[in-house]
Amino acid sequence: MDKNAKIYIAGHRGLVGSALMRNLRARGYENFVTRTHAELDLTSQAAVEAFFATEKADYVFLAAAKVGGIHANNEYPAEFIRDNLTIQTNVIHAAYKNKVRRLLFLGSSCIYPKLAPQPMKEEHLLTGPLEPTNRPYALAKIAGIEMCWSYNRQYGTQYLAVMPTNLYGPGDNYHPQNSHVIPALIRRFHEAKRANASSVTVWGTGTPRREFMYSEDMADACVYLMNLPDAQFVPLLGQDRNDGLPPLMNIGVGDDLSIRELAETVKEVVGFEGEIEFDTSKPDGTPRKLMDVGRLNAMGWTASTPMKNGLAVAYSDFIAGNG
Repeated sequence: MDKNAKIYIAGHRGLVGSALMRNLRARGYENFVTRTHAELDLTSQAAVEAFFATEKADYVFLAAAKVGGIHANNEYPAEFIRDNLTIQTNVIHAAYKNKVRRLLFLGSSCIYPKLAPQPMKEEHLLTGPLEPTNRPYALAKIAGIEMCWSYNRQYGTQYLAVMPTNLYGPGDNYHPQNSHVIPALIRRFHEAKRANASSVTVWGTGTPRREFMYSEDMADACVYLMNLPDAQFVPLLGQDRNDGLPPLMNIGVGDDLSIRELAETVKEVVGFEGEIEFDTSKPDGTPRKLMDVGRLNAMGWTASTPMKNGLAVAYSDFIAGNG
């Protein structure tokens, strides 16, 4: 991507989009086009097509999505499948109509089967049943991958899907019910610390294992991929095949820890001195979700931020926004 290229980041205010903005600015990119949800409703086909026709972006990072944790996925399945299908369909088709050079579609590790072999490789997609609690969201994201692949094959587009592992960092959603596990734990331990509570309750048994990645590392990987020369980028796109490996790249750190270990780490970073209790009546979700990042590492990129360092920044960000 040359420094003068016009770059559209869909979802630029979210955890992923804001990290992409920071990374690109640090690299010297300045020609951004952004719209808030109030300015552009991505579920409106007419609005999206008018926007693309006017702005003529060169590159698109599709980071806009309806996201949430186990609770939100259970409570709002219709919104999760409807809104995500609509957003990605509108943006991908408008990108094609307006000759966007490259598009990066961001998904989630929940696209992989609930009991996928560990660590999960890109070729494990569609090899088994999904985790029921987030199936609507996962199916929408799988449809987005297939749409990128279909446009690449039929129209010769350069659309790549990336599947980040669980993310955390500045700009996260700290909603008490609808947030993911790390921001939820940060809020819970912080509030318990302020209240001098004796304990904090964590959902589930604490035994499931999860991989977590600092959002700034994820953004760096995305920009790295978008800047690959054609000789490396085009073979990832599946333009010449209808089976085998989809245009999909895992982004992660390559190791994981248990929810219990995570809770203990967040507790330490926040400075809470009470006990941790586990509510085993609540769901655990998938037993383990670890990404195989061998392909990305082999291309020359690896994550670099230690978890405690990333959590310390995330906690400072939470305090700045919530007091």
